[in-house]
Order: sequence, then structure tokens, then C-alpha cells
Amino acid sequence: MISVVTLFIALICYFHYNQLPIYNLNLAYKFIKNSSHKENFELLSSKLGYNLNDKLLLIHADDLGLSKSVNETSIKSLLKNTVSSASVIMNAEKIQEIADFSKKNPNIDMGVHLTVTSEWKIHKWGGVLPENDIPSLLNNQNNFYWNKRKFTKYSDLDQLYNELQAQVDLAISMGMNITHIDSHEGALFFDPEVFKTYLKIAENNNLIAFVPIQASVHFDDNFPKPKHAIIFDQFFMAEAGIKSEEMEEYYLNILDNLKPGLSQIIVHFGLDNENMKNITVDKIDYGSKWRETDYKVFNSEKFLSTIKKNNIKIINYRDLTKYIN
Repeated sequence: MISVVTLFIALICYFHYNQLPIYNLNLAYKFIKNSSHKENFELLSSKLGYNLNDKLLLIHADDLGLSKSVNETSIKSLLKNTVSSASVIMNAEKIQEIADFSKKNPNIDMGVHLTVTSEWKIHKWGGVLPENDIPSLLNNQNNFYWNKRKFTKYSDLDQLYNELQAQVDLAISMGMNITHIDSHEGALFFDPEVFKTYLKIAENNNLIAFVPIQASVHFDDNFPKPKHAIIFDQFFMAEAGIKSEEMEEYYLNILDNLKPGLSQIIVHFGLDNENMKNITVDKIDYGSKWRETDYKVFNSEKFLSTIKKNNIKIINYRDLTKYIN
């Protein structure tokens, strides 16, 4: 009995420390056991014109709209094909220039970075909808909660659905040619009902929903994977604690060891300037220097040559629509 209680406490502490809002014991067990599911890569690769042994990689830039330098570096990379896809925070201030870019470049792969948390110390945002329509999603300053735990604890599912739909509607109304949705800070991937709401947005708008393999533990006989949800076998993102001088080696190692299947690398671009420093104040991880390093690594000849050396096929979400349609 004592060992069971100890294990339970250890699990709660682990999830709390890592800001993983998992409060369902069955789901917690699945996460610990890693009861993940994989996409049917044989069918997927065939529909996209590849074979079972190919390494398909989607390089995705997050957080467009956050600042001028995030937009500039991401747009340059999209035009140079050093990233293959991107998504926009529709709650952020600099979304108009992304909308203008998307209208001028409708073939560029663009998605909505569905956002329900506001993590920066000073730079804050609330919802796209009026405050009175989404009170459960907001703190007493009418901003989104800064962490995933409070969002998960307090959010009303109807209000959540309406806010997520409003973010998609805003992107479309501004002329963005969107193909997919994903989740800022992964906040929509943990609670089962929140996750279902996320997938419902994809289905109702005929968009692809990015699902990292870790979140595929939700799927079972009672909750089969819907066709709009695409599971990525391998999912990579530089995590907290990686030093700036270590990032190139981290990414090159991913490319050198990439396995056949469907993979995604998520990057966070920007410049180490005053504006970005003010937004990310007191943050090293995903801060201004981190973002400039990300940008420089992915636009370096060394990175691009390593992709070629490993015979990696770069794809985007627009390609993946051939699989779901």
C-alpha cells in the first residue's frame, strides 16, 4: 500500500514539475507506459509518392505574429525553403504582415498556432473573442493563464471551442491560406476532453491537426484516431536547458539519426534585438538569443548539406492533405 501511495505521489510531482496537466489516472498510466500509436506510414508515403524507407521531415516555424523579427526571419526562411511550414499566433500583435505575406504567397504552407496560454512575464495576451465570452480562459487581468495547469483546471469546453474557432476564423477572414492547426506550448494535448475539442476544430474546418506521438496515447478502441489527425512518428524541439553553443550539434545529430517515417522539427525564430529581449525578458529558453541561434542554424549551409547527405525528404502540411482527402 505504501509503495502504491509513494508511486502516486511521485507521478503527481513529476507531472507538476514538468507542467504536464494530466489528472486522469488512466491517461497518466498510458503516458508512463508510452502507449503510443503510429500513423499508417506505408499508406501515407504511398499517397505522397514516397516509399516505406523514406525519411519524411517537416520543418515547422512556430510563433509567427509574435514580433517583427519573428516574422522577418520566418518569412525569409519560408521563401528560401529552409523551413517548410509555419503557424501564426492569432492573439499576437504582428499578424497583419503575416496575412499580407500569405495572400501574396498562397502556396506557402501556413497554419494557426492555437493559443490558450500567455507565458511571457510582461508581454501578455488574451483571447480573440471578447472577455465576457470566455471568462473561464482568463485570469483576473483578462489575460490567458501563464501555465497549462491552470488553463486545464479552469477552462470551459464550450468557451474553449468558441475561442479556438474564432482564431481559425480570424486567420481565414484576413486572407491566410491555412492548411493545419497545432497547439502553442502543447496546452491542448493533455486533457482528453480538451484534446477532443482540438481535433473537432480540425474536422469542422477540414484542417490537419498536428499530433505528436506522445499525444497519440489518447487514442484507443473508444476513441479512434480521426482522419484529420496526423501522428508524427518522431517529433523534435530544442528543450529547456540546451545552451546556444550546443544547438547546432543537437539539430545535426537529429538529421544524422533520423529514421524512416514521418517526422517534424519545430523551431522558434527571431533576432537577439531589444524588441525580442523585451518580449522574452528573464527567459533563456526560447528567448531572443535562442531564437537567433535557431534561425542561423537552420539557414546554414552545414544544416542544408546534412539534409542532403542523409537523403531526407522535406515535406509540408499541404503535401499531407493528399493523405487525408
